[in-house]
Amino acid sequence: MNSAANGYNLNFNSGGVNPANNNNRFNGFSVRAVQHLPVFMKADDVTKDDTEDIMAYTLTRKALILDLHAAFQCAKRHKGTKPYVQHFERKLSQNIEKLADDLLSRNYQPEPSTVFIVERPKKREVFAAQFRDRVVHHLYFNYVHELFERTFVADTYSCIEGRGTHYGIERLRQHMCQESHNWQRDCYVMRLDKRGYFMHIDRQVLLGIVLRALDRMSRHRIAKSHRLTWSEWIDIDFVKWLSREIIMLDPKKNCRIVGTVADWEGLDHSKSLFYTMDGCGLPIGNLTSQLLSNVYLNEFDQFMKRVLHCKHYGRYVDDSFVVSHDRDWLLSLVPSIREFLRERLHLELHMGKLHVTKARQGAEFLGGYIKPHTTYISNQSLRRMKVSIDAINLHNPQKTWASVCSFLGVLSHYDSYNIRSQLFLVPDILGIGTFNRSMTEFVCPLVNLSTHNAGLLDSNLTIGNHEHEQVFWKCG
Repeated sequence: MNSAANGYNLNFNSGGVNPANNNNRFNGFSVRAVQHLPVFMKADDVTKDDTEDIMAYTLTRKALILDLHAAFQCAKRHKGTKPYVQHFERKLSQNIEKLADDLLSRNYQPEPSTVFIVERPKKREVFAAQFRDRVVHHLYFNYVHELFERTFVADTYSCIEGRGTHYGIERLRQHMCQESHNWQRDCYVMRLDKRGYFMHIDRQVLLGIVLRALDRMSRHRIAKSHRLTWSEWIDIDFVKWLSREIIMLDPKKNCRIVGTVADWEGLDHSKSLFYTMDGCGLPIGNLTSQLLSNVYLNEFDQFMKRVLHCKHYGRYVDDSFVVSHDRDWLLSLVPSIREFLRERLHLELHMGKLHVTKARQGAEFLGGYIKPHTTYISNQSLRRMKVSIDAINLHNPQKTWASVCSFLGVLSHYDSYNIRSQLFLVPDILGIGTFNRSMTEFVCPLVNLSTHNAGLLDSNLTIGNHEHEQVFWKCG
C-alpha cells in the first residue's frame, strides 16, 4: 500500500529511479532512515492522535544493521569486482555487525585514507577512504541528504538527484532567456569561483552550520502531507555525533601515499590538503564531502538570494553565476560577496576567474557553451573527449560499443550533429557497428545485449519495515 509510513525502495540498478514510474513519491526513490514503529502497531493504523504518543526515534541495533546493509549495496555499486569490496563481502554479516556495534557504542574510528593524484579531467589530489568507511559515508548520506536538500535553494545543482551538470546548463539557459526577454534585450552573465574551495573549507564552521541545520529541521515535518517530523524519522542525536566524526576527521593523519613526489609537481598548493591550515579542508573523493560542500555554500546561496536579491542565480559546487541586464549592478555585488565569503565562510573569491560576459556572445558553464537559441559543447570539454576517444580499444567490440554510446549520450545534450559525425563516422568504428540517422544511437551486432543487460535486473531493496529481520530482494 502506498503510504507515507511504508518503507522506501531503492533500485540499485536503475540509478535509484523507479522503472514503473507512476508519479507516486512513496515508490522506489531513495533510502533514508525511517521511523521504526512498535511491532504491535501497524503503519496504516497510525492516526494523528497516535503519533503524539510515539516517542522520538531512537536507533536500534537491528535497524542500524539493516541500514548498513543498504549502505553497503550503495557503496558496492559498479565496484563489485574490486578486491577490497570482495574482501569485505566475504564476511559481510560479521563486518556489518561489528561496524554497527562500533557506531552504536560511539567507538567508531575511521581508518587511514589513501591519497593519490589523478590527471583527468584535471590534476587533482584525491583522498580515498577505506571501503568500510565508505559504507558509513553512504549510511550518513542516506540518513540526511534529503533533510539538507530541503534547505537548499532551487538552483543548487551538484550531488542532487536530477540536478546534475546538464540540468545546470539548462537552468542557466533559462535564466539568460528570461532576463533577456527571450533574447530581445542585452543581458550579462557574471561567473564566480572560489579559490581552492575544498581545501579551504573551515571544518569547525561547517560543523556549526550542519548542527544548526539539523536542529532547525528536526522540528519540521518530513513532507507537507506527512505527520512525522524529522526528529521522529531519524535519530538526530546519532546523526549529530556521526557528523562530528566525519567532518572533524583530519584526512592527512596517518594517510597512505600512493605514487611519488613527482606526481605532485605542477599541482597548485591551494589544491592540496598538505598545504592547508590546520582544521581546514575536506577530502575530494568522499561522498560526504560532496554533500557537505553543498551544505557549506548553502549559506552563500541564501545570502545571494535573500540579501543581495539575485533573482537569476545558480551554483554547481563552487562555480556559480548571476544573470542581469545591468552590468554595473553585477559588478557592484563583488565587494559584498568578497566580504561575506571572507568573514562568514573563510573563503576567497577567485578574482582571476571572475568574468562578466554579454549573453549574446555566449556563456560557458559546466562544459557547455550557451548562446541564443542553441547550446554547444565547450572547446575544453571537446578536447578532453577527443583524447578519450583516441584511447578507445577498438579490438574489444563490447568496450567500444559502451564507450561510443557514452560519448553519444553526452553529446546528444548539445547541438553537435556535425561533431558526432566527424568523431565517429570513421572506418575503424563503422567496421564494428552502425549509427541511426540522427547519430544518437550506435548498434554493434558483435555485442550480445542480452548478456550485457543480465546484470541490470530489477532488484529492489525494501528499507524501513525493520521489524522484519531479513532484507528483501525482488529480481525480475
